[in-house]
Amino acid sequence: MTLQGKMLIGREAVSGSSTPIHGVNPATGETLEPTYVGGSKAEVERACELAEAAFGAYRETTLEQRATFLESAASEIEAIGDELIERGMAETGLPRARLEGERGRTCGQLRLFASVVRAGEWLDLRLDPALPDRQPMPRVDLRQRHIPLGPVAVFGASNFPLAFSVAGGDTASALAAGCPVIVKGHSAHPGTSEL
Repeated sequence: MTLQGKMLIGREAVSGSSTPIHGVNPATGETLEPTYVGGSKAEVERACELAEAAFGAYRETTLEQRATFLESAASEIEAIGDELIERGMAETGLPRARLEGERGRTCGQLRLFASVVRAGEWLDLRLDPALPDRQPMPRVDLRQRHIPLGPVAVFGASNFPLAFSVAGGDTASALAAGCPVIVKGHSAHPGTSEL
């Protein structure tokens, strides 16, 4: 995959218009290409607006649709293959085994959330039946369940370029709950985040 140095806002790859960012190999000091440009205030606001606009539809997706989406994300990460590990090593100085383990953890988190979503127990559904003959007043049935609340912002960590980053546990849990996500990847590993 060719790295483009762009942000994904909504469904569009966008060149940022703020401060230029480069990945740097910590072992050699080499500046890595491509150049990434951070998002301006207007671009961040646009990302937030699109996430808010997507919320109504995404919150109504079925549990099966969300689970399938999370599983697809895990499969796509695995399909990147060694390129993801190589870029992660170049940007972080972490050894191959650590990054391979972290990739496994990241994909495992996505699949775990998919299985939890599919099971539905997390909704914590409760129903207290109506009591029409209750005195002094009848009671309607009372229903309770967990619901998505809206878009979630996730800020990627410097020390876990996969498991606590763009597709990490915070992102996975928000998507599992039915919340769109705005992610700010860490500037120490922009190429890893793009992949």
